[in-house]
Amino acid sequence: QVQLVESGGGLVQAGGSLRLSCAASGRTFSSYTMGWFRQPPGKEREIVATITWGGGTTYYSNSVKGRFTISRDNAKNTVYLQMNNLKPEDTAVYYCAADSRQYGSPYSLSAGSWGQGTQVTVSS
Repeated sequence: QVQLVESGGGLVQAGGSLRLSCAASGRTFSSYTMGWFRQPPGKEREIVATITWGGGTTYYSNSVKGRFTISRDNAKNTVYLQMNNLKPEDTAVYYCAADSRQYGSPYSLSAGSWGQGTQVTVSS
């Protein structure tokens, strides 16, 4: 089992930027596709972005494409989400997730582990 700890959330004005980090421990981080999900108030959890084990392939939801960038540093067992040009509708609890399978597809991540979440609030 892998343990995930997110950080970097906070309150920001519309148009601003934040960078989320997710530190992983407990298994071979570099063998697993990682992802960021979010859950807006009163809504279901949705996928935001994923990145393959080596960082070579990424996936973004249409709502964040062109504004958010997912990346990873396998030497630091950390995955990042750089969020630019934030909008009020980006307000949510953001969760980091690790795929349940080694070398899984970034288009069908099946989360085996979740972080505790970090709140992102974007004011208008």
